[in-house]
Amino acid sequence: MLLHIEGVLSAEDLAECRSALADAQWVDGRGTAGFLSAPVKQNLQLHWQDPAAVRLGELVRARLERNPMFLSAALPQTILPPLFNRYAGGGHYGPHIDGAIRPVDGTNRRIRTDLSITVMLSDPADYDGGELVIGDLMGGRAIKLPAGDAILYPATTIHEVRPVTRGERIAAFTWVQSVVRDDGERQLLFEFDAALQQLPAGGDGDSAKLQLTNLYHRLLRRWADL
Repeated sequence: MLLHIEGVLSAEDLAECRSALADAQWVDGRGTAGFLSAPVKQNLQLHWQDPAAVRLGELVRARLERNPMFLSAALPQTILPPLFNRYAGGGHYGPHIDGAIRPVDGTNRRIRTDLSITVMLSDPADYDGGELVIGDLMGGRAIKLPAGDAILYPATTIHEVRPVTRGERIAAFTWVQSVVRDDGERQLLFEFDAALQQLPAGGDGDSAKLQLTNLYHRLLRRWADL
C-alpha cells in the first residue's frame, strides 16, 4: 500500500525543524547504508545522536503517533526514532532496498521493517529533481510532496531518490514495525476502517456499525503479531 498522508507537520512544526536544521552538522549519509546501497548513495544525514536529530525526531514521531490516517494504515507496534537527510548539488540515492531488520540505535533492540515513511520538510518549489521513486508493476511512481506531508509505503519495495539539481531537499524518514506483518492484510483493515468512519452515527444504523466494528476487530485479532 502506497499512501500520501497530508499535514503530518504543521507550519509551526516546519518552522521549528528548518530553524534547527539550518545550523545542523550534516555528515556523509553512506555511514548508515548497507553493502549494496553505499555505492549508490550520495547525500547528507544528521547523526542519530545529534541533539537536533534527537529533538526533532521526537517531534516528528509524536506527530505521527497522533495522526489518525497513519495509525489506521500502519497499525504501528514500533516506530524507529526518525532520521533526517539532505540532498543538494546532484545528491541522490540510486535504486536500493531497506534492510528487513534494523537496530534501534543506542539499544540492543531490533525491529522488523514492515513500512517506510518519509516526511517532507522542503517545499517542492525550492528544489528541482529529488523525486522519490517507488517501484511497482508499472515501473515506478515518482513522488514529490508538499512540505509537512508524508508518504507511507512497504519497506519491501525497491526505491530511489532522483538527483537534486537545484536547491536542497530535506526530509525526515523512518521505519515502522506493524502489529500486522502482511501488507495486503493491513490494506484490507485500513479500507475497512475508512469505510466504518463514513457510516453515520445514531439511529438504526448503530447496530450495523457495531456489528461491522466487531468484524474489524476480529480480523485484527486474527492477524495481529504481538
